[in-house]
Amino acid sequence: MNKMIRPLLMTFAGLTLLTGVAYPLLTTGLGKLLFPSQVEGSLIYRDGKPVGSSLIGQQFTEPRYFWGRLSATAPMPYNGGASGGSNLGPINPALSDAVQARLTALQAADPDNKSPVPVDLVTASASGLDPHISVAAALYQLNRVARVRGLPVDKVREQIEANTEQRQLGVLGEARVNVLKLNLALEALK
Repeated sequence: MNKMIRPLLMTFAGLTLLTGVAYPLLTTGLGKLLFPSQVEGSLIYRDGKPVGSSLIGQQFTEPRYFWGRLSATAPMPYNGGASGGSNLGPINPALSDAVQARLTALQAADPDNKSPVPVDLVTASASGLDPHISVAAALYQLNRVARVRGLPVDKVREQIEANTEQRQLGVLGEARVNVLKLNLALEALK
């Protein structure tokens, strides 16, 4: 029996060191070397303090801010520990209610805006954490944000353009706007 236990314990110890210590250290080290910002959480700093991540959305509800996509995470919006979509189908009344509530909020915040509402302003992303909106969604909110902030529309449009991220590798996805970065850029205009 001792002949079997010693090799088993040695194998267990060796695999623990290899997969539990060496591999995580190697992958973390390579990550920090090749992708330092991402490994640190892609944090965005303001006045030397972290205010969020460029990879996880934040909830903005005041009319002076651009609003992001809805978040279906629980118990609070944009909860990184509970990433996931709502899994509500297109005929589910709860989805219709959520879309209608967002439409009502958008119309109440900007009653003069008669433009069609971009779909990403009334639906949640698959992860519930999406930090981006489409350029169309940003332009839909342009007049409201400019009016509430007392800024010229052209000045706010410049910030949208400056914070628009193009397609990845020139072909993947669509142009998009990071809501947190855009709102921080507007705050910096003061």
